[in-house]
Amino acid sequence: MAGSAPDSGSAQVADGQPQGKQTFAFIAMTCLFFFWGFITVLNDILIPFLKESFDLNYTQAMLVQFCFFGAYFIVSPFAGRLIDKVGYQQGIVIGLLTTAAGCCLFYPSASLHLYPLFLFGFFVLASGITILQVAANPYVAALGPEKTAASRLNLAQAANSFGTTVGPIVGAALILGVVAAEASAVQGPYLMIAGLLIAAALVFRNIKLPVLTHMESEEKAEGSVGSIVTWYWVLWQSSSTLVVKCL
Repeated sequence: MAGSAPDSGSAQVADGQPQGKQTFAFIAMTCLFFFWGFITVLNDILIPFLKESFDLNYTQAMLVQFCFFGAYFIVSPFAGRLIDKVGYQQGIVIGLLTTAAGCCLFYPSASLHLYPLFLFGFFVLASGITILQVAANPYVAALGPEKTAASRLNLAQAANSFGTTVGPIVGAALILGVVAAEASAVQGPYLMIAGLLIAAALVFRNIKLPVLTHMESEEKAEGSVGSIVTWYWVLWQSSSTLVVKCL
């Protein structure tokens, strides 16, 4: 799911950070936008695939979208609190590992042929993406002058859109390319995605990103407002996308 979140006003790059360091951080964050765009759009490939594999009706098949975007509604307010507690960089690492865990759940789901476990995997996967969005959007906005924050978010969103363009092509080749619609066809592709996400988490764990300082002016009042704004943005995006998917 793409989109430019409003800058919550709760963070800014600490003084004295080199420009080159900010540029590298922006490139790294842009890769995150690509990742979650790529993963999110794979749902559109999986729904008809799982529908045939598990012999589902339309309502049962659309539970994939319900569980996926329902995670945004449930997890986003807690994600904001998590970022406030552990910081943006650690929040990104947690988001990547959570998303990878959701991808890994597809392996036992297919082996046991359990559709409810698939749905739980979608929920965990989307929870990780929610954490990434809550952490990445204000971080990108803070990486540079405030007047160019919208431009940076639009550029990152372009990478997200590229991910949504590439995702169906890769997904169709890896998943829909099988002869029969068997749930096991998703095991390999999602294990590969999980591996990439874990590798990305290790990279973000060890690289030196610019330090963001919380502008908790008058202490935490302003930060609380920022978290609420970010939560409502994520909630609005997920709700509108779910409505469009179900129509």
